[in-house]
Formats: sequence, C-alpha cells, structure tokens
Amino acid sequence: MSHHGSGAAQRTVRDVVFVDGVRTPFGRAGEKGIYAGTRADDLIVKCIRELMRRNPSLPAERIDEVAIAATTQTGDQGLTLGRTAALLAGLPRTVPGFAIDRMCAGAMTAVTATAGGIGFGAYDVVIAGGVEHMGNHPMGAGADPNPRFMSERLVDPAALNMGNTAENLYDRFPAITKQRTDAYAVASQEKLAAAYGAGNIQPDLVPVATKKPGQGWTVNSVDEPPRPGTTLADLAALRTPFRAHGRVTAGNAAGLNDGATAALLASSEAAAELGLPVKMRMVSFAYAGVEPEVMGIGPVPATKKALRNAGLDISDIGLFEINEAFAVQVLSFLDHFGIADDDPRVNRYGGAIAVGHPLASSGVRLMTQLAHQFEADPSVRYGITTMCVGLGMGATVIWENPHHPDYSGAAPTAAATATAAEGATA
Repeated sequence: MSHHGSGAAQRTVRDVVFVDGVRTPFGRAGEKGIYAGTRADDLIVKCIRELMRRNPSLPAERIDEVAIAATTQTGDQGLTLGRTAALLAGLPRTVPGFAIDRMCAGAMTAVTATAGGIGFGAYDVVIAGGVEHMGNHPMGAGADPNPRFMSERLVDPAALNMGNTAENLYDRFPAITKQRTDAYAVASQEKLAAAYGAGNIQPDLVPVATKKPGQGWTVNSVDEPPRPGTTLADLAALRTPFRAHGRVTAGNAAGLNDGATAALLASSEAAAELGLPVKMRMVSFAYAGVEPEVMGIGPVPATKKALRNAGLDISDIGLFEINEAFAVQVLSFLDHFGIADDDPRVNRYGGAIAVGHPLASSGVRLMTQLAHQFEADPSVRYGITTMCVGLGMGATVIWENPHHPDYSGAAPTAAATATAAEGATA
C-alpha cells in the first residue's frame, strides 16, 4: 500500500493518524517508589503488549518500526531499546526498532520521526514511545559534559541544572510571581483529581504488576505522584532547593518519576484498511532551540514554527496539552500568547506537576490526554502538545480532531484504498 507504482518521481505525502496510546501508571523515583526493583525495558514492553491487545485487527507483522526513547541510554534503558523492546514484547523478528534521545521530548521525537516515515511512504504502521526510570537512572548519571562547556562558557553552568533554568525564567519575567505559579500548581492537582473522578485517565493506563522483597506482588493501576488536596498554604511552606529565597519548589515543578508510554501511528490508508480507530490527525510539528539557561521558554518558538508550517494562528488552537516541567515555564508560554493562567483550554486533565514527568516518556502522555479531550469535545478542531526540552529546546505537535464537523483528513474512499492496493501489487 505504501508504493505508488508508475514512475519513481511520483510521491504524495500521506496523512499521519494517531490510532491509540497507552502508558503505565507513573511512579515516584526512588527506593520507596512503586517501580523500585522493576526494569525500565519491562515497563515499555507492557505498553507495547497492551497496544497490541487493544487493537486485535492489527497483525503484528504489519508494524514497520518500533521507536523508543530514553534520556539515559544505559543499563536497562540501553541496548537499542526499540529493537530489544520489540523482541521482548513478542513482536515478530521481522519488525525493526531503534532508540532515540531528545531528553524530555524523547517520545515526542519518536512520534514525529516515525510520522515523517509514514508521510514519506516508508512505513504504514509504527509504534513510538518512551521510558524513563529515574530511580534506576538519575538525571545526568554517568554523563560526561565536555569541559569546553565550562572553559569557553558555551553555556552557563546553571543551564545543566533544570531547576536553575526555571529560577532564571522568574528573573526574566517579573510578572510571573511565586504566588501565580503555586496557584497554577494547586489547579493542576485539582484538575487531575477531577479527571480521575470522571474516569478520564484510567482508560489508557496499563496495570503493572511489581514484586518487592518481603512484600510479594502488587498490581499498580493508578499514578503514584499526585497529591490531591494540596493547598496554597502547603506549597508556601516548601523549600526552594535551587536558590536561597528562590521560587522553584517541589510543589510547583514536576517530580522525579518512573514510567513508560507508547502510541500506535499509521497512515490514514493503513488505518482504513486494517480497521484501526483514528483519534487524531497530525497537522504539523516543529522543534526550536533557545538559550540553554532559559530552556523553559522553548515551547514558544517551537509553537510559532509549528503554527506557521500549518498556516494556523494561536487563536485556532482549542486545546493545549503543555508538559508542566515547571509551573513558571507553562506561565511564560501562556503570557507570551496572551492566554489566562486558568484558561479552560489548557491542561484540562491536569499535568506533570500532579501526574509526574518521567522524562523521555511524557510526550505521548500529552497526546493520549489530548485524544481523549478531542473525543469528549467535538467542537474543538485543533489542539497542540508542547514541551520544553533540556539544554534549551522546545517541541510542538499540532493535531486535528477527527470528530470535528470540518475534519479535513476524512478516511480515504474504498476506491482510493483499492487503487493504492493495486499500486502496491502492480
């Protein structure tokens, strides 16, 4: 189906659709966390197996690529994770895979890299995701930054510590006060608790059984990081570890977490042929670089670029899923585009401040949450998933809602599918 016969010069870019996405419950990193003693690769295998279980009309041999991200690619997160996870998940040996690292935007990059392959006609169906076991692999563990970073002042030493870059954002934007960021963080906890109450989070969670010495087996089916009922007074009392009298606390930032995510993407033709659901259509994506010292501002230029590529304006976006690495970074994005702190389009189900941010896995969590919101609200045509990325980058993907009356990626007609199939056999 991906071959268009009659002349090598002919090539049409194909629509890329988001078929399904799942994740493990997120855990707190560390000895007391739910995934202490669990391997990172086993978490991603769980997600791949769950995607296959949920989509029985997809023959495993039709998967053309497995792209899995991790930030710290060593130990149980090393060894070309996409290929090893595919084998461990029981996919046919004919299915290839690779590993990706773009720090926090790993899973998002897995999605956009394979989407390019689908659009180009190289792939029909792919699995893309990410995992980060920050308990097994603390951020920066085993890294060896080139001494030139310091000697030539290529970046401020503070830029290698994400908490410091968040403090720098407060310096740059005096209108963003600690009071505002704490209020935003409280709202994130409240929204996640409400989403759980409404059953909006659970459908895409894959339960994970874990075993601990002396405790036996536990089945984990909910996220561990959330602290429902958090108040402004609770947050006001927290330490500011990155700076004396600073503004970044454990309460207005994402914690250190363990977890995995995976998504199924396809061309619209392959989805129609295989009877796969279409939850979203990819409209455009973009990455941008910013000064590493203020990496949290990255989503602003990435979003501008993605909007420009799509011929859209920020006012066209009806839903935002922004990764909450730090509340200050979300507010810097909202302020830039003139969006209120409590705008109902933003992080409807709460965000990483409540649910956690296992680095390379978070991008796909944003997508599964957006897909749910699209289904629940057909009045919204376009939504974005966006995040800041360590060392000074931003990442944004724009999606279209197939439930919207003006949806432009209508499923191909039977005739078109038949023609494509003839082209493939010709």
